Amino acid sequence: MLDYIWLIVLMPLLGFLVNGLLGRRFSRPVVSLIGCGTVFVSLVMSVIAFFELLQLDPHHRYHEIYSLFKWIPSGALDIEIGFLFDPLSAVMALVVTGVGFLIHVYSIGYMAHDKDYARFFTYMNLFTGSMLLLVLANNFLLLFVGWEGVGLCSYLLIGFWYTRQSAANAGMKAFIVNRIGDFGFLLGIMLIFWTFGSLNFHEVFGSAFGFFQSMHGTGGEEVVLRDILGLGMGTFTLITIFLFIGATGKSAQIPLYVWLPDAMEGPTPVSALIHAATMVTAGVYMVARCNVLYLLAPDTLMLVAIIGAATAFFAATMGVAQNDIKRVLAYSTVSQLGYMFLACGVAAFGAGIFHLMTHAFFKALLFLAAGSVIHGMSEIQDMRQMGGLKSKMPVTFITMLLATLAISGIPLFSGFFSKDEILWKSFSSDYGGIVFWIIGLVTAGITAFYMFRLIYMTFYGKNRAPDDVQHHIHESPKVMTVPLMILAFLAVVGGWVGIPPALGGGAWFEEFLHPVFAQGEQIMAHGHHPEGFTLEYILMAASVVLVLISIFVAYTLYRRKPEISTRLREKFSGLHKVVYNKYYVDEFYQGAVVKPLVGLSFFFWKVFDIVVIDGLANGLAYMIKSFSSGGRKIQTGFLRNYLLIFVLGVVIYMAYVVLK
Repeated sequence: MLDYIWLIVLMPLLGFLVNGLLGRRFSRPVVSLIGCGTVFVSLVMSVIAFFELLQLDPHHRYHEIYSLFKWIPSGALDIEIGFLFDPLSAVMALVVTGVGFLIHVYSIGYMAHDKDYARFFTYMNLFTGSMLLLVLANNFLLLFVGWEGVGLCSYLLIGFWYTRQSAANAGMKAFIVNRIGDFGFLLGIMLIFWTFGSLNFHEVFGSAFGFFQSMHGTGGEEVVLRDILGLGMGTFTLITIFLFIGATGKSAQIPLYVWLPDAMEGPTPVSALIHAATMVTAGVYMVARCNVLYLLAPDTLMLVAIIGAATAFFAATMGVAQNDIKRVLAYSTVSQLGYMFLACGVAAFGAGIFHLMTHAFFKALLFLAAGSVIHGMSEIQDMRQMGGLKSKMPVTFITMLLATLAISGIPLFSGFFSKDEILWKSFSSDYGGIVFWIIGLVTAGITAFYMFRLIYMTFYGKNRAPDDVQHHIHESPKVMTVPLMILAFLAVVGGWVGIPPALGGGAWFEEFLHPVFAQGEQIMAHGHHPEGFTLEYILMAASVVLVLISIFVAYTLYRRKPEISTRLREKFSGLHKVVYNKYYVDEFYQGAVVKPLVGLSFFFWKVFDIVVIDGLANGLAYMIKSFSSGGRKIQTGFLRNYLLIFVLGVVIYMAYVVLK
């Protein structure tokens, strides 16, 4: 199977082509079979390839199809279509196909009555195929094709209901904000080629590591890089900053996070796919893949950690005040992505990917459960109109509660192991520090608070929906609830593969990923670390205690004595308004960036385009027309006029000859 990993990418793209070209002629069951079936085949192939990978020697656990065929044979730029299957891409492929398949199945029920059923599955297949291309590519340019593919699909799916102005605007916003990040990413790729003369991962990272060895005299052949900018080691800093700009756009980090909350305008399965299995994880994957480059640029690593920690905390505070159930989860995603970047920033790349995987399980479950609530509540998304759904939607309630326990970091649930691994590494790593740990700890408490606020407002108390809605509240069909139950199982046990030694585990997940980060670990600084697990236990206990306190506060304010939350909101109305309006960041961008740029564009349109460009073109046309009109008057059709012109011409010529 390892020789045919390209088929993992091909299958969803085949579904995209078939449904895209013929879907309108097919019945809905056939469209569903093609859409879900192709992703399922990719999942099966990913599982087979994963087990074949496990059979390889741990130190050489990767398989590369260096060249399926030549793509760009052009002198020094010789780009092949090739694929790489190593522990990192294996994990990503399993997450994308596994979670993606469950979301596709769920969509059969959720989109059952939508008139554009075939178009929806067409886009979903393209989305999945693009993400698989991104994570299985063996070079930066092919990765960039997948990178742009998921960006295009996000635009198509967020604006799927394009007749709604808000959906069309949200799709355009996502597209434009991501283009800003993509410009930086493209600059990074160009600088990589200029520096290393290649875009192949193995060659680029091998050259970078060889350069490190040459600089430190630790053996190996001397490697000389093309330092065209004369920056020395600063070249690595510039490359990684450009790449990280791309990651901030795709993975919704400060300052380019603003598109993700508005992505809620798309159908709920789209939200689940974007937030859990595909697009937003692309930036984290890319940074982890480039771990060698980032470890050669410690200043960029610090920047990644700062942005990640700041985003995690900032987005969590916004989730506290939101009332739209999907928007709460959207800010939760931004916050959790911040955790992943914090992990990468303190050089705990394995912990970042571990949290990416567990987050995919519980975040997909949270969104699909929210979609089940919205489906049962006749499309109501405001939690202030919910309540009392525990008895009416028991499967949705239990599965969403399990996902909430996981994201809150309750012991034994998947999120506990991955989140606490990040907190511990942010404290103990030579690239971390106590400030990062404190920010991560406080963010964990806020996360538990707003997630249990969601649970209590949605499922407990009396239902606050209009009477006509209350009579029709119902549990979702099995095609929607079965994926919820499978994801609930993964949200509970998914973290057990990474139980740390402090809790008696072997950190199998981290060991599995070790070959991907082996070169980077040789570059890392290694300071003194405390022996034993006492300190780790203390920090772990502090995290659990804070989470339990946060849950108790949420219980008090939104279940036991909801009038207290009302009084607090009135007392701190100014602060609540600021947080509810997302710190007015969108308004700031609109006033400070969007309007000036639109005004500048309008100026160039009115002055440069209309006056200069159109003026030149129209002026030239007017001159030609004027000359043509003058010449046309000579053509009278009378012979006497032509003879007169002829005689005048002869006379003028003779006069010229005589005078000369």
